[in-house]
Amino acid sequence: MNSAPAPSQPDRAVPRATYRLQFNEHFRLSDALALVPYLHDLGISHLYASPLFAAQPHSSHGYDVCDFSRLNPELGTDADFQQLVAALRERGMGLVLDIVPNHMGVGGPENHWWWDVLTNGRESRYAGCFDIDWNSPNPRLRGKVLVPILADPYDQVLKRGEIRLLNEGGALVLGYFEHRLPLAPNSVPANQSTETALTLDAGALDQLIQRQHYLLTHWQQGDADLNYRRFFAIPTLAALRTEDEAVFNGVHERLREFAQKGWVDGLRVDHPDGLRDPEQYLQRLRALAPGAWIIVEKILAADESLPAAWPVAGTTGYDFLNQAGGLFIDPAGEKPLTDFYAAFTAEKTDYAALVIKEKRLVLHELLGAEVNRLTEILAVLAARDARDRNFQRDELRAAMMELAACIPVYRTYLRPGSAPAPGADTARVKQATNRACRQRPDLAPELFIFLSDLLLMNEAGGLEGEFVCRFQQLTGPAMAKGVEDTVFYRFNRLTALNEVGGDPGRFGLSVEAFHQACRVRRSQWPHSMLASSTHDTKRGEDVRARLCLLSEIPEIWTRAVRRWSAMNERHRRQGLLDRNAEYLFYQTLFGAWPLSVERAVTYMEKAVREARQHTNWARPNQAYEKALREFIIAAMENAEFLEDVAAFLRPLVDAGLTNSLAQTLVKLTAPGVPDVYQGAELWDFSLVDPDNRRPVNFEPRRRLLEEMDYLTPEKAWRHRAEGVPKLWLIRRTLELRARRPELFSGGGYEALYARGSRAENLVAFSRGGAAVTIVPRLMLDWDQDWTDTVIDLPGGLWRNVITGEGVMAGPAPIATLLRRFPVALLAKTEDD
Repeated sequence: MNSAPAPSQPDRAVPRATYRLQFNEHFRLSDALALVPYLHDLGISHLYASPLFAAQPHSSHGYDVCDFSRLNPELGTDADFQQLVAALRERGMGLVLDIVPNHMGVGGPENHWWWDVLTNGRESRYAGCFDIDWNSPNPRLRGKVLVPILADPYDQVLKRGEIRLLNEGGALVLGYFEHRLPLAPNSVPANQSTETALTLDAGALDQLIQRQHYLLTHWQQGDADLNYRRFFAIPTLAALRTEDEAVFNGVHERLREFAQKGWVDGLRVDHPDGLRDPEQYLQRLRALAPGAWIIVEKILAADESLPAAWPVAGTTGYDFLNQAGGLFIDPAGEKPLTDFYAAFTAEKTDYAALVIKEKRLVLHELLGAEVNRLTEILAVLAARDARDRNFQRDELRAAMMELAACIPVYRTYLRPGSAPAPGADTARVKQATNRACRQRPDLAPELFIFLSDLLLMNEAGGLEGEFVCRFQQLTGPAMAKGVEDTVFYRFNRLTALNEVGGDPGRFGLSVEAFHQACRVRRSQWPHSMLASSTHDTKRGEDVRARLCLLSEIPEIWTRAVRRWSAMNERHRRQGLLDRNAEYLFYQTLFGAWPLSVERAVTYMEKAVREARQHTNWARPNQAYEKALREFIIAAMENAEFLEDVAAFLRPLVDAGLTNSLAQTLVKLTAPGVPDVYQGAELWDFSLVDPDNRRPVNFEPRRRLLEEMDYLTPEKAWRHRAEGVPKLWLIRRTLELRARRPELFSGGGYEALYARGSRAENLVAFSRGGAAVTIVPRLMLDWDQDWTDTVIDLPGGLWRNVITGEGVMAGPAPIATLLRRFPVALLAKTEDD
């Protein structure tokens, strides 16, 4: 049966399909304007833009906004923007804009809010815009902002004369290499001329620096001593107090204008979990843009739901990405791949334990400043109650970090002074408390009871509420840095599972579980985004689709890895290269083949630094990284090895492409709004940022799209090396969505099941009772003989949208439906 009627949503605001574009100085608004006809012909309804407001100079992504009041001049002018909007409107298309309410890029005069704070300190009119602790327990930092930019300790840098006074545009500023810092009013004695000031000796310069509203320090001190909240562990991205209505208005000054003029149809909210009160923020945003389609970059755990009270259409689609990808993982491969991974690498395979361990480490090392701030609050709260006065500061800190590490989701959403805690959040806090108690028997259970009571608002109050809000803002960065940016590069059992929003500890998803997820989305969030690649994905969608094949052939794969490892053993240097990195290298070669030496080295260097086992970004292990580079270069110059890799992959390429097409068709027809990431209308074999943000050559895409009308399914498949089948599929499916929008936007969802010996190798569903999606899965262990497998179609006449063939109602043979193209999309004829 079809699911219940979908919640209402302004139809004009809901995209049919979006196309994400990454803007920077090399891809400007004028470039997007030239693409509008192509996107329209592809079937896209809304251009989905990365942040457009003024960002730090030469920003490759735009998430380091430094001025919300103007467009980024590196991208174009206001006239360019209006011309783009007009071109979209002429074709009935819309614009979705990515916005960044949680933080700003800071560090230079480009951000006049931050510059003013550094100039005037807590008296700055913008001091309240940033989450700065002006009352630091460190007396040297009290009333100042920590600026951790020095390459060496302050005294050494000063002695070497690397900090200098500069005259820039008639104003004195402090200069340290490329950095510029303002001087406080009246900090230069009135009787001292500019010329004299420029010649100050080290002692006098030091006295001048001490009179400023900032404290210069070594860059590595930031993680422990920073006194302003930041985005994750990046000191050049200072968090905003957007919960303050005046700050909200300042951040959204230009966006409000865009909304009032009808220039923006949708909004993508970056990192809402960083906000103090996401629900309050989203309510204000909804009031600012009442008709907009709003989605949030919310990473959901496998058993987590988006808060029902949020006035949004859904998420940016990482939940769907992992659900759809899970369809192509064979559960039978879990044990052999796990056993081999443990044997080959000697790594532990308890994924859940590894997550806790790495989150704990991140909290201790990278997020020490945030932990310290929370510890100060805890110490005050504990001192208020006679029962808790015996808690030592170190014990409070340790217990809090353990509890934060055990929170199983990015964050909870407890709101001080509001209704009782949501049931799911209450359960998660209690679950985390129990686990933390078990893991730290050296700490008194009363410590965890004290923390749990605080988090569940059992003792609500001003400072108690402050602790809860800040704790919730801490657990997201702990998850992101500890899991996404560490564990996902360390737990390499099957890297197809190591994707943003995924859980590599869960080996795939059953067909029925996928259908249930679609029913829930259709019922609760029918206009949520469906993504398969983004600017943040660890691997391109087609890399993951190919890697999924390894779950079907674990024995063949493990034999190949042992063979390759033996071939390359002579390239190892002093035993420095670990087997875990070597195993990741082989999976990367398989998934992204053909891969250049340069890309392989660049990716693997990033991967091992992120894994933080033998090297890291802060303290690179030069000997280890040299051994890694030499191993990869030597291996990829080994003709015998490369030929073996190519021979292994050759018979699997088409199966990987079929997985890709199946994943694409599911995305284009499941409940929600499908997104095509820039360039991914052809095969996408990118490897993580910045690889997945590299420039896209749109000329071959335009040319291929122009040729679509002259192709048959067979010819499209023959040109599969160019990506033509994927482009063909997207174009044809979006044509159907445009012609029959009622089937997909709010249309019903019904799971369909095939009959026959290969019924389990098929995923099928109906939309609106008149469109049927049929895709194969797990095809490597048999000869793909669909002879006795059929799917029952309801009465009426049907047409295969991909091939144009007519299909009769009743039992339709799968062999016939998939004879000319690897996937099928059937539509009931409109005159039936």
